[in-house]
Amino acid sequence: MNKKSIILGIILGLTIIGFSFLNSSLYILQEWEQAIITQFGKPVEAVTEAGLHFKIPFIRKIRRMDKRILNWDGDPNRIPTKDKKYIHVDTTARWRIIDPLLLLQTVQSESGALARLDSILDSVTRDTISNHNLVEAVRNTNAILDKVKARREKAKKGELVAGDEEEVTGEIEPVFMGREKLSAIIIERAAKELKQFGIELIDVQLRRIAYEESVEVKVYERMISERKRIAQKIRSIGLGKKAEINGKISRDLQGIESAAYRKEQEIKGAAEAIATKIYGRAMNADPVFYEFLRKLEACKKAIPADTKLILSTDSEFLKILQKK
Repeated sequence: MNKKSIILGIILGLTIIGFSFLNSSLYILQEWEQAIITQFGKPVEAVTEAGLHFKIPFIRKIRRMDKRILNWDGDPNRIPTKDKKYIHVDTTARWRIIDPLLLLQTVQSESGALARLDSILDSVTRDTISNHNLVEAVRNTNAILDKVKARREKAKKGELVAGDEEEVTGEIEPVFMGREKLSAIIIERAAKELKQFGIELIDVQLRRIAYEESVEVKVYERMISERKRIAQKIRSIGLGKKAEINGKISRDLQGIESAAYRKEQEIKGAAEAIATKIYGRAMNADPVFYEFLRKLEACKKAIPADTKLILSTDSEFLKILQKK
């Protein structure tokens, strides 16, 4: 029994030693990983291929690093522009480790790499923004300026309509580089400095630009003033259109009234001609009766309705009424 126990103990011990040996010798790298093999703390080898790998057990250690594209977000900085306007710039970047051995020798780890990104990108961004006017960091192209120039040409030719007036007012500062080119400058300058740490800088974007409080107040005041100026111009155009429409209405009304009056006079003239003819025929047919009828009409016009008359026996009105 003692011999069997000893043999089993030896087998178990050898199994444990073998397992420990294999566990310390073999390691697996995932697709998104790369590793540095160190011996007594000193880096000796970089492994970037995924899969199962072998290393000298016990005396060599493995330090894993990410092989994927990583994100960096800077802290918003207060930066003065070349035209003396203070803005808050929020920057973001994409980067990756291309030389893990160099990175380990220089900055030790990913956290050390992020610290280098903080210092280098913040510095380069500050220098780049401060060497250019505010408009370069805000806009990318002069498309809006070209559009305004085209509309101003239309205004000179009289082709501009009321809705286009808003596009024409105000002065717009031209862009010589633009926001994207500023990002390209930051990438180019920062990439050179980061390369010595085994870091590849892929992209940098000015994610957000906010005006400093004093500048923001001036911007809002300018926007309000511009809106008021545009509103006044639109009102002036509206009043001009109103006067034009009212003038046309007045001319049309006068034309209609003139035509109606002319037609009225023509109808009255024709009616009076017909009446004259009728009176002429009646007078020729029976002059006495015609005279009597005209006197009755004169009496009707001269004496209002519901009028009581006291007539003498020699009154002409009485004589007319008594005639048969």
